[in-house]
Amino acid sequence: MANDQNFNNVDRRAFLGTAAAGVVGLPAVAVAQQQGPAPALPATLDKPVSEIIADFIVGFDLKNAPPVAIERSRTAFVDGVGVMLAGSQLPPAKIVGDVVRLTSSAPAATIVGHPLRAAPQLAALANGVAGHDMDFDLTYFAGQTIAGLIPAILPVAETSSATSADMLAAFIIAAEVAGRVTRAAPLALRAAGWHSTGTVGVIAASAACARLMKIDAKKIPDILGITTSLASGLSINFGTMTKPLHAGHAAHDAVLAAMLGARGFTANATAFEGKNGYYASFARGLPLSLEPFASLGKSYDLVDYGYSIKPYPCGGLGHTAIDAALELRDSVRIGDIAHVEVAITKWAAGHITDRYPNTVEAAKFSAPYLAAYSLVHGAPLLAAFTEQALQDQSVRAAAQKVSVTTYHEYADLLDDSPAKVTITLNDGRKVERAKFYASGSVKAPMTAAQIKAKFGVCAAQAIDKAAAEELYAMLSTLGEQPSLDGLWPLLRRA
Repeated sequence: MANDQNFNNVDRRAFLGTAAAGVVGLPAVAVAQQQGPAPALPATLDKPVSEIIADFIVGFDLKNAPPVAIERSRTAFVDGVGVMLAGSQLPPAKIVGDVVRLTSSAPAATIVGHPLRAAPQLAALANGVAGHDMDFDLTYFAGQTIAGLIPAILPVAETSSATSADMLAAFIIAAEVAGRVTRAAPLALRAAGWHSTGTVGVIAASAACARLMKIDAKKIPDILGITTSLASGLSINFGTMTKPLHAGHAAHDAVLAAMLGARGFTANATAFEGKNGYYASFARGLPLSLEPFASLGKSYDLVDYGYSIKPYPCGGLGHTAIDAALELRDSVRIGDIAHVEVAITKWAAGHITDRYPNTVEAAKFSAPYLAAYSLVHGAPLLAAFTEQALQDQSVRAAAQKVSVTTYHEYADLLDDSPAKVTITLNDGRKVERAKFYASGSVKAPMTAAQIKAKFGVCAAQAIDKAAAEELYAMLSTLGEQPSLDGLWPLLRRA
């Protein structure tokens, strides 16, 4: 990556520091306590979930949205588009692009980072894979639940003559839907092995598409019902190219569902809460409460919970361990290290391996690699995830000294991922550092300057500096532009 050296020259304190006022974050998500099978429709909900969502989609007025929700949505576009541009140049996105090219679909929508244009659902597929293949996209509730939103919003906005305000509204709507879908059954997207990027993301993205397409409220329950059957994604595929495919298929299927539903394609109106429906299938026996849907449109999860922006392009559950290793790096010499112990939660251990990676994708979830790289070279940024980096003998040697264990004080936590790194030196002395909140979270937020720096480095992988600066200015003021005509050329790579 030719531009990665510039990234490493950015002052790490300016990019990773946490002293300034926060922009976004993700506090702990309360878990419903009741157990058992899916309950009957709660008395507080006077209509099926799909109708509640449909009313919210159609009735939402951007003028009434809290300023914080608007600013966080703009920031999400800045971060999401930047990451998408960088990811568009990597093998997973290029493979998908090759497949899309084979379809010879109508060149209607922009594929980010490429001169290729395609049908909107295929552009959404390519954009989704590009946006998630670095694992650099933001975290919202149970992982990257909204990874497919912007990849779907862009091609639908382009082909439906939407305004920038329409795009902003669509994102807010979809993020609020994603929050409610997740909070209704928080453990279903953790303990059950599903990947929320696919299982929640397709529903949320379809809500955004329905809004952009201005689909009648009566047809939206069908669109949502279609997506409950299309929802999928298994966490066993973390560390492979299939993980970012979850974001791509969520975006693709959301556009497809909206196109079908708009034309009269039908689905069950009680697809969420009904027998053998979405929650009965995904949350089998796990805690479930449909109460979060009662506040849809009355409160905003973007405001009350927020999201986390990633400073490192790898699995978020390992970021606290990276932070801890970086803080220890200046106090030890690599040659003096006898052993490194990385203590993480049981939940994190289910997604982070104790093996040295044999692929770039696997490196993003390898505790020995991430800890060793951080101690040898510093923050694992774009340059850390290349074939050349995996062959670095100094990192390989350091990784052999790393072991992974359970952080017993916090072993069973799900909503946070604390970690402790303990270094034993050759003379027997030990130094350690514990981190409860990761950089980029609500308790250790990235500043606006850091987010802009991240965008600049990511965008530089695909477009020139002048285009990147113009694109940043447009995205950071999204909703104020009278026309989107200037956006699409900026997203393409000549």
